Amino acid sequence: MKSDFTQRLFTEQEQDLLFEIIQSRRDVRGNRFLSKEIEEDTVHKIITAGLHGPSVGFSQPWEFVIIKNKETKLKIKTSFETENTKGVNQFKEEKQEKYTNLKLEGIEEAPLNIAVFYKPKDTPVLGQTSMPNMGRYSVVCAIQNMWLMARSLNIGMGWVSILDPEKVKSILNAPKENELIGYLCFGYTDLFYNKPELEMKKWDKRKPLNEVIIEEKY
Repeated sequence: MKSDFTQRLFTEQEQDLLFEIIQSRRDVRGNRFLSKEIEEDTVHKIITAGLHGPSVGFSQPWEFVIIKNKETKLKIKTSFETENTKGVNQFKEEKQEKYTNLKLEGIEEAPLNIAVFYKPKDTPVLGQTSMPNMGRYSVVCAIQNMWLMARSLNIGMGWVSILDPEKVKSILNAPKENELIGYLCFGYTDLFYNKPELEMKKWDKRKPLNEVIIEEKY
C-alpha cells in the first residue's frame, strides 16, 4: 500500500522536460485554432490539472463553466468587441497601429471556452485574513496549471482579458458572489510559435534576470 508520506523525486530529464513545457507555453489566438473537437477525457485532464493548483488554506475556490454553444460564444464575442474599442484608444501612434493588427482572441474559433470563476467562502479561510486577494491568486494558479497541461497535450490556450466581467457573468447566469478570473479558449492548433507572438511582433521585450531580481531590499 502506498503511504501518504511516500515522496516522488524527479529525474534531471523530467526537470528539463517541465522547463521546456514552461518555456513553450504560448497565448494562442483565433487565427491558429483548428476546428477539431477536444476529447472529453482530455478536457477533464486539463481541468484536473487546475484542481491540483495550490490554494490558500486548501480552500479550492474555483468553478469552471464549459462553453461550446455558438450563441453563447457570440454573446461573449460581442462583449469583447465593445471592450476592444476602448483598448485601442489607450494607445497612440505606432502602438495603436500594432494593436489594431493583432488578433487578440479566439472565442468563436476555439472549439472549447472555459470561464473560470472565484467562488469566495462565507466562512474564514486559513491564510487569507491579512491578504484577502489570496483566494483570487489561487484561481490564477489553477489557470496556470491548466495552461501548462494543455501545452503538454499539444493543445493551445488563449486567455481573453478584454471582456466586461459583469457582462460575462450575466451571459453565463453566474451567482452574484462569483467573480470572473479568466476566460479561456482551448483548441488544437496549426502552429505553436517558437517565441511569444507579442515578442515576435516587437510589442515589448522579455526582461532579463538582472532587471527583476533585487537582493535583500529595494
